[in-house]
Amino acid sequence: MNAHHDHGHDHGHSHSHAPADFGRAFVVGAVLNTGIVVLQAVYGVLAHSTALLADAGHNLSDVASLLIAWGAASLARRPPTARFTYGFRSSSIVAALFNATFLLIVMGGIAWEAIQRFSAPVAVEGRTVMAVAGIAIVANGISAWLFAAGRKSDINIRGAFLHMVSDALVSFGVVCAGGLILLTGWLWLDPVVTLIITAIIVQGTWALLRDSFRMALAAVPQNIDPAHVKDYLSALPGVCRVHDLHIWPMSTTETALTCHLVMPGGHPGDAFMSGIADALHDKFAIEHATVQIELTEDADCRQRDDGVV
Repeated sequence: MNAHHDHGHDHGHSHSHAPADFGRAFVVGAVLNTGIVVLQAVYGVLAHSTALLADAGHNLSDVASLLIAWGAASLARRPPTARFTYGFRSSSIVAALFNATFLLIVMGGIAWEAIQRFSAPVAVEGRTVMAVAGIAIVANGISAWLFAAGRKSDINIRGAFLHMVSDALVSFGVVCAGGLILLTGWLWLDPVVTLIITAIIVQGTWALLRDSFRMALAAVPQNIDPAHVKDYLSALPGVCRVHDLHIWPMSTTETALTCHLVMPGGHPGDAFMSGIADALHDKFAIEHATVQIELTEDADCRQRDDGVV
């Protein structure tokens, strides 16, 4: 049995999807959100606004999330070691999963506090709520803009971006609540808006939790159809069977593949194998491909039967 392993780094174009450096965005976002947390927490207490405190809680979770995402992004850029042969790329997956879980827990606590306010309403200072939330809209808008470029290619960066965008939208809702309270005097609007805020955040966070959980379980990335990959490999000249096909995320930006190709005609040569690596990258965005060649259907391969790992 012959095995071939190729990253495709020497075929005329770079195949690296290493995480981009968003260090500056993380620093600015963390600093801005820390300032917002302090401002909203102080004035949320003074103005008796659970909506403002909800936004402060969300921003506090964002500070932690940004720091964790930043740390994971930094780790993902470190080279592999003898013990961590893939490097620390998967730390970005762990960070995304932790951030989604942490945010859901925080929102659950805030929603419970809002429900309590229905039976014991508290007077809310609408003008203060509107002013503080307005400042938060600007700060979160700037932070979101800094992460916008990486939101489509990296789920870790997407998590940071979604946090910032949701914060800006939530703060807009808080401004609306403050204005309506000033106009109507309806104190129940504050906990209602709080619950709407938490529902919006939970809805957006659920997708992040689902995607990061799938990545943590080494599921095939959503943008790759494993059937199409197998069809491509099966159609290669000289291939009579494909088995032991595995596709999994090494990080939030890189995908790996291993498979066995049965080729009775013999090993096709290095150029053919390098062409497979290039095609897997160009067609399916698979960065790290390891292909094993077997010469007969009866080869002594433990993984030749479907379902055997």
